[in-house]
Amino acid sequence: MSLFKRRRFPVAIILLCVRWYCKYGISYRDLAEMMSERGVSVDPSTIFRWVQRYAPEIEKRVRPYQGHRSGSWRVDDTYVRVGGRWLYLFRAVDKHGRLIASMLSGRRDTGAAYRFLRKALRAVRDYPPSSITTDKLASYPKAIRRLQDEGLLPQDVEHRTSKYLNNIIEADHGPLKRVIRPTRGFQTMKTASVTLMGFETMRMIRRGHCIQRKRQATGEVRLIDQLFGLAA
Repeated sequence: MSLFKRRRFPVAIILLCVRWYCKYGISYRDLAEMMSERGVSVDPSTIFRWVQRYAPEIEKRVRPYQGHRSGSWRVDDTYVRVGGRWLYLFRAVDKHGRLIASMLSGRRDTGAAYRFLRKALRAVRDYPPSSITTDKLASYPKAIRRLQDEGLLPQDVEHRTSKYLNNIIEADHGPLKRVIRPTRGFQTMKTASVTLMGFETMRMIRRGHCIQRKRQATGEVRLIDQLFGLAA
């Protein structure tokens, strides 16, 4: 498989490490020790490189399996530490808590909100939103109006500011933060964006928010193996 060309470890081992790291919220060093117990000697820095290389590939291959998303969006942002400073992680889910999109940004202004919402629209272009619920950040209504003026967002989309309705995404930040915590902060925005993409993708798979024949761990393993041609 050309994607794994010149890798001295089996594809199954590489995907196992990427999947476990993105799923369980453990350090690279701890994961290397876990693999050592299974008779596999791999350096933590090697696992880091695998995550940076293959987490985006998993996300890309999972995308067609995401299925339908509700038109009722919940949008919010939270803080993530990168390179010693706090950055903003924009996130959008539907009313059932299914991920639509996420984006790391150094700003929380109208431009950042616009770029994020545009990314979210591209992610689910077949299921445009009927409503977008946000907090009272002034950047959101300005970004929404700009998207409507450009014809990228329907004019009849309802923008709501409701803390109650946004509880679903605010509550979802916590479990994601628990996976992030062992990283003790990311070093660069690029590595942070890639790793967060892996975290979000594995959380989506784990919660059954994409099309799988089987749920729980066996379904997760089978789906990833199928995506990379390791299973029929």
